[in-house]
Amino acid sequence: MKPTMTDAASTSPEGPADGFVRLRLDLAYDGTDFHGWAKQKGGLRTVQGVLEEKLAMIARTEVPLTVAGRTDAGVHARGQVAHVDVPTEMLAQRSVAGEPGKLVRRLAKLLPEDVRVHGCEFAPAGFDARFSALRRHYVYRITTNPRGALPTRARDTAEWIKPVDIDAMQEAATALVGLHDFAAFCKAKPNATTIRELQEFSWRDASTPEEPELFEARVSADAFCWSMVRSLVGCCLRVGEGRRDADFAAALLQETKRSSSIPVAPAKGLSLVAVDYPAADRLAARAEVTRERRSAD
Repeated sequence: MKPTMTDAASTSPEGPADGFVRLRLDLAYDGTDFHGWAKQKGGLRTVQGVLEEKLAMIARTEVPLTVAGRTDAGVHARGQVAHVDVPTEMLAQRSVAGEPGKLVRRLAKLLPEDVRVHGCEFAPAGFDARFSALRRHYVYRITTNPRGALPTRARDTAEWIKPVDIDAMQEAATALVGLHDFAAFCKAKPNATTIRELQEFSWRDASTPEEPELFEARVSADAFCWSMVRSLVGCCLRVGEGRRDADFAAALLQETKRSSSIPVAPAKGLSLVAVDYPAADRLAARAEVTRERRSAD
């Protein structure tokens, strides 16, 4: 009898169920035409939904994905990581021949152009794409040029209609780095903590002759709550355009709920660029610590 996979088995701390093997997938997508990563009711197009549909065609059974970081509608990724537990018999197919890397070409023929798996390998013991992760890295691109974004970058570059002072934005960003309660920057989610360790928040002038008045923010943390990165960027933009003073960012860390004074920057400027993991012999321990922390929260 062909084994079947459930969500419970896919995310089990003990690893894949009997008859299954865990694969690590490295992937990228243009989020413009997706309603975010996570599958939704009503048939909305999502990255998870599209990937699971194609993987199920190959595996001949449902194979749920677990992702490092769920992205919102319109947000992109070039360094997303997921894991999937597939039947061992799937890897025995002639087109795969026991080599997970061959799934990259197979999936390229099945997937739409705006999502691509660029790496597939056996996951090390204890690997969990979500809970084993140490940190996630995002980049936010935004232009203040009156022309708007360069047409060839229009889908991943946000636009801001007012000029900004990058030094003021960096001052605001620096005040937010560290372990804090980011409740003011997060959309409410029942029973979820808003305490995060923001490890990097830096701005740079990325202007070129072809893309004048272009700015990029690099944002890294152990994890992010819903809408946090775009709110962090929005806070800096308010300071950069002169509508708020330099103390605005630090004062927001004293808030206990979402602040209406922070604009949420447009989704299209945001890209998940990398996810960091510990050494293979520390993966299981990291996942256990993260699970315990989330349970306590």
